[in-house]
Amino acid sequence: MTERSQRRRVLVIEDEVIVGMLLEDMLDELGCEVAAISTHIEEALQLARTLDIDLAILDINLRGKPSFPVADVLSSRGVPFMFATGYGAQILKPPYSGTPILQKPFQLDDLQRMLSLSGFQAGGAPTA
Repeated sequence: MTERSQRRRVLVIEDEVIVGMLLEDMLDELGCEVAAISTHIEEALQLARTLDIDLAILDINLRGKPSFPVADVLSSRGVPFMFATGYGAQILKPPYSGTPILQKPFQLDDLQRMLSLSGFQAGGAPTA
């Protein structure tokens, strides 16, 4: 098994550049490495298919397009993810009702709590 960074790699899918930058700073503070940030569904799908990541944070609405196809790709690869939204959990429909949600607007503590609730330890290996 090859060694890789102890920092967990996170894919951020967010169409608001400032929110993506905020997430990048917060994740860095929590000991994570942002593997990529994408603002467009097509690029997000490609990254979800190919990137070596431990977790993804998906804005539900990317420039008017739902990010559920990205969630489908991540699910098929067994990559854990959470949604970020200002709409609340009621926006999620099966099979994603119950997926962790980072409620916008959020603070560092909110992100840290959501990472913990989803079984993800930021500075170390994901927990089962």
